[in-house]
Amino acid sequence: MTQATIKALEGLRDPSTIKWYAIPLLAIVLYVYAREIKEAKQTGNWDAVLAGLTLFGMDFFNETCNGWIMHLTRRSALWTTPGDTALRVMVGWNIEIIFMFLLAGIIYYHCLSEEKTLTILKIPEIWFWSIATSAFCVLVECLLNAGGQLVWEYSFWNRSFFGVWLIFLLGYFTFFCAINLVITRKTMRAKLSILGVIYAVPVIMNVLALGILGWNY
Repeated sequence: MTQATIKALEGLRDPSTIKWYAIPLLAIVLYVYAREIKEAKQTGNWDAVLAGLTLFGMDFFNETCNGWIMHLTRRSALWTTPGDTALRVMVGWNIEIIFMFLLAGIIYYHCLSEEKTLTILKIPEIWFWSIATSAFCVLVECLLNAGGQLVWEYSFWNRSFFGVWLIFLLGYFTFFCAINLVITRKTMRAKLSILGVIYAVPVIMNVLALGILGWNY
């Protein structure tokens, strides 16, 4: 295993690593969702909440796959987060990342206007913001990688031209595509069905790997 992987496995899911600053971050996340749920009850539009949960569910799936890669290769996941954290949940997933992804989908949703036919630079608005937000997220990841907070081990997943495009497509653009798919469904049943599948897959994967097979990632 790489040194980053070994370090990321230290204190994994250890509650003694929890730091006080995680509490106000949790409060901010809860406040945002409380406000969105309150507004949704008044308007009947739950898309902001669904956008937040969809993006987080997609990240949950990605992080689960990343953990599987670490276990199956016995070397490294595509990305690891060995740096200081209030709680490391998986080798590439910590509590700070979790809070960020819980909010990112809601932020993306509020970038969209109510006008469905609006275009920006001749691109449908919903796809313009999918591309722009994904590109911004990749930029942040590159900065974290440069600072040693996010470690990339493999040559195809790095700051090279090909690597950046791969991170853009698999790491973020698919997340926002999933949001677009959910919020453009006409019925709540269809929206919740898609959301259910997004969460069911990583839940089953983690129950199988962590609960039954006893893997550690």
